[in-house]
Amino acid sequence: MFQFCKLAVVSLCLLAAQYGTGQVVITGRIIDVGTKEPVPGATIRCLQPACIASAIADATGRFELPCANCDSLRVSAAGYITRQVASSSPIISLVPDYSSLQEIVFSASRGEAIRRSEAPVAIAAISSQVLRDAKPASADQVLNKISGVNMVNLGNEQHQMSIRQPMTTKSLVLYLEDGMPIRTSGLFNHNALLEMNLAATKSIEVIKGPSSSLYGSEAIGGVVNFITLAPAAVPVARLSLQGNNIGYKRADITTGFTHGKRGLALSGYYAGKHNGFLDYSDYHKGIVTTQIDYRFSGKTSLSNSLTWLSYYSDMAGGIDSAMFASRSFQNQQTFTYRKVTGLRYRSTLTQLWNDRSKTTVSVLYRQNAIGQNPAYRIKDDYRRQGAVFIGQKDLAHGEINENSFQSYTWVMQHRQSLAWKNAVLTGGASIDLSPSTYAAEYIRIKKDTINKKYTGYQRTDSLLTRYRTSLDNYALFINAELSPVERLKIVASLRYDLFRYGFNNRLTPSAFSGSPDTINHFSRVSPKIGLTYNLATGIGVYVNYSEGFVPPQVTELYTGVKVPALGPSTFYNYEAGGWIALLKKRLSIDMSIYRLDGTNEIISVKLDDGSFANKNAGKTSHKGIEAGLNASARDISFRFSGAWSRHRFTEFIEKGISYNGNEMSNAPNQVYNAEIWYKPSFAKGLRAGAEWQHVGSYFTDQQNTARYKGYDVLNLRIGYTYKNVEVWMNVLNATDRYYSTITTKSSFGYSYQLAEPRSFNLGIACDFADLIKPKK
Repeated sequence: MFQFCKLAVVSLCLLAAQYGTGQVVITGRIIDVGTKEPVPGATIRCLQPACIASAIADATGRFELPCANCDSLRVSAAGYITRQVASSSPIISLVPDYSSLQEIVFSASRGEAIRRSEAPVAIAAISSQVLRDAKPASADQVLNKISGVNMVNLGNEQHQMSIRQPMTTKSLVLYLEDGMPIRTSGLFNHNALLEMNLAATKSIEVIKGPSSSLYGSEAIGGVVNFITLAPAAVPVARLSLQGNNIGYKRADITTGFTHGKRGLALSGYYAGKHNGFLDYSDYHKGIVTTQIDYRFSGKTSLSNSLTWLSYYSDMAGGIDSAMFASRSFQNQQTFTYRKVTGLRYRSTLTQLWNDRSKTTVSVLYRQNAIGQNPAYRIKDDYRRQGAVFIGQKDLAHGEINENSFQSYTWVMQHRQSLAWKNAVLTGGASIDLSPSTYAAEYIRIKKDTINKKYTGYQRTDSLLTRYRTSLDNYALFINAELSPVERLKIVASLRYDLFRYGFNNRLTPSAFSGSPDTINHFSRVSPKIGLTYNLATGIGVYVNYSEGFVPPQVTELYTGVKVPALGPSTFYNYEAGGWIALLKKRLSIDMSIYRLDGTNEIISVKLDDGSFANKNAGKTSHKGIEAGLNASARDISFRFSGAWSRHRFTEFIEKGISYNGNEMSNAPNQVYNAEIWYKPSFAKGLRAGAEWQHVGSYFTDQQNTARYKGYDVLNLRIGYTYKNVEVWMNVLNATDRYYSTITTKSSFGYSYQLAEPRSFNLGIACDFADLIKPKK
């Protein structure tokens, strides 16, 4: 018996030794093929028939897979195409799955990755692949590919936006960077996206419709979230140069790496335009973003991001109907400008308590100043008064102003997954303290009456406005997700916002200097509820109801000699949509239909004494259908996006004029964008694409007395990548169409914003990362 036991022990030891000799620990790293960022959570499985070994990639994309005699692996991750690779590969690159149902989005759940098909909202994304193919010089060149989005190019990265609203400068769209607002509430600027760094942008997500329940005020027509590049898992370095035939030049740099617990990403560009097609339209912009990450452990990490901006642009302004008809590219002034400086810093601490529990705490500091001598403030002294004209013909009035603010923001968020019905709860709180200042100085402007040009100006000692405000926003929010039955997901969110505006007039209050010192409070509860239901594989529908709000802007409250009793404007949204994927996802269609009603909108009301005051007395109606189609076959892919909408005044009597029942101005009923790409398999690295943009006709005034016919534009793109070098050419406005990006009519006449003529943009880039051999 003793001999038998001894033999058994020896045999077991020999077997163990033999197994241990064959046991191999396979290591590697999973990264995104385009951004080179790690892909955490990727699943790695051995493909040996009798082996069941598997592993999960950690937050840095690394994995360890104990396996005997394994020569091939299967790698899969949410949002990526599954790959089969050799086990000896130190770096495994995954290609994102851009099909409509597999795409991963972050904005619909406050920064948490979910499948697009699980979000009961109309949400679309500009992927990193689209950004690499399009090589946009400005954000409108990619955002306008999304159905229902019409970003108006005002030149030099300046813009207006239209998402379920007319083309407007009003605070009806919220702009985010990594889920954080770019600007503070109450100080909206329609040119906010010129403060963004496209070189540091990995993707852009757009939620259409109100999202105040998640993100707070101004999220009415939509939310535009710029998601920035994180430190790459492997060393990367990319330099690019580009320029066109109408004075535009730009240089970009992108680099980053991860070493041990530390990661660095640095991206920026310098762009400028000189001697463009339009007189007095030069500009230059420098922007750089640095992100430094530190991973204390597998569950605790800290991310720090800093963006610096310096921007200057001649302010060309619009041209009148006579200049537009004669194709005159001369400006009416040569001294107006816009100057922007900005600094944004964000630090986010993330703690993973376990697989079901996660807490993030963020602090944000923003410093921003906009100084300008605005063309839109120039007013002729010579004007009609009744049946006669009064004033000096060679005199005009204007101003030089500067608005600046600082923001100190704190945001805490906790996400908890529950076993019951796959429920997920996300809740948190935020505090935003944003002191700001504004000053405006009157200037006398000299006008050449013969050539109808403003030739110069004289500064005076007259201050029109000088004040300081404190803008404080306190918020609580909660979001709940639940799947009571298979294929059904319910999402509900609720947010409470409290605002405190403190106004301190540095001048003696008068008809010019504004209101007396005062404090105003506003509050609002914003709900949202929606559901998705998957009818079958690749087929689903969703419905939602949401509310949004916009607090009064500082200029709406404190411009007059009295402070009006204003409250937030509120919007009510009813929406339904669906999607379908056919032919093994080679054909996909998505659609949404909505009705958005605006109430308590702020308008200028004529009082009994003949004066005017702002009041919550406006109502508007917005209805529309948005649709998108994606198709692919071998080397060809096709995309179409379109929006059919109607924007009307329901109750709107402003300054004694009724607009009830009228269509809103600058609101095209149809906006389409279609694009086709050819990437031949026989010539790897080659791409060629054509894009068509259509903006339909619209009324140019609220009275509906005049229309602009709209426009059609063709853009062509071609590029080729060979090893570590890429070259491209974008031919924008290829047919050299002469048109205005936005046309308005007022009591002073028509104003046309000239679009750029045909331009040939040539670029070259070198990827030095491809010259570096990756290591395990």
